[in-house]
Amino acid sequence: MSRTILLLGKNGQVGWELQRALAPLGTVVACDFDSPGDLRADFSAPESLRALVRRVRPDVIVNSAAHTAVDKAESEPDVARALNATAPGVVAETAAELGALMVHYSTDYVFDGSGSQWRDESAATGPLSVYGRTKLEGEQLVATSGCRHLILRTSWVFAARGGNFAKTMLRLAAEREQLKVIDDQFGAPTSAELLADITAQTLLRVQADASLGGLYHCVAGGETSWFGYASRVIDRARAAGRPLKLPADGLLPIGTPEYPTPATRPLNSRLSTQKLQRSFGLVLPDWRFGVDRMLDEILAH
Repeated sequence: MSRTILLLGKNGQVGWELQRALAPLGTVVACDFDSPGDLRADFSAPESLRALVRRVRPDVIVNSAAHTAVDKAESEPDVARALNATAPGVVAETAAELGALMVHYSTDYVFDGSGSQWRDESAATGPLSVYGRTKLEGEQLVATSGCRHLILRTSWVFAARGGNFAKTMLRLAAEREQLKVIDDQFGAPTSAELLADITAQTLLRVQADASLGGLYHCVAGGETSWFGYASRVIDRARAAGRPLKLPADGLLPIGTPEYPTPATRPLNSRLSTQKLQRSFGLVLPDWRFGVDRMLDEILAH
């Protein structure tokens, strides 16, 4: 029997990759805020989502929609809460009513970023920003809704499609003789492609065995800082012959206080993926693998 999969947030970086990754698993009904008529998924009006879910009657709901403008969220907390907490809660309640499995994404920003240890799923949360607080509330609403669920916490998500940190670094390196990049925030750049593929593998297993549901950390292997990430990008660009104005010694490390932002970022975003790897028999590739693949695509044009 073919599954019906409702994908919410199809136009985002992860949503775009999910359209590909979920296609072999069933009939994918992919929606976003700009979808026509009955398929419009307006997360700013959470109650409208209940009717959408009931109309589609999916076996699986994959929610990749979110308010991800971290700094902007500080000045519009009500909007961030509607998109990141209230709306997923409504979707989860309706999933419970229909007996559907819900997949939802969360973030390293649910933690306070203290220390240098790798945090597992049982670690105490302590978000520092509106974005982090609303994403944590969204997690909690999904988890307590009564629906079968799979929540994947991830970090530093990127894709070749659309804007990203690597493209920004390449543009600035072509324009400037000096670049300052933060070197005291640590995490693992994680490709939307990897996240989508793991979603497809894990949701199949959770559908077959409900005991595998719950909360998991899902990030690429290894760790780096934003400075380390930028260094990788610029070194690869140089090796590929990309013309850069930035000299070899022009990339400089700075501390977070030297680059103030409206939202406070966690310094330590190291997430342990041992539970995910153990439960699903997965091996997560080092972050450089996904970054290098993206750069190969970007630098080829």
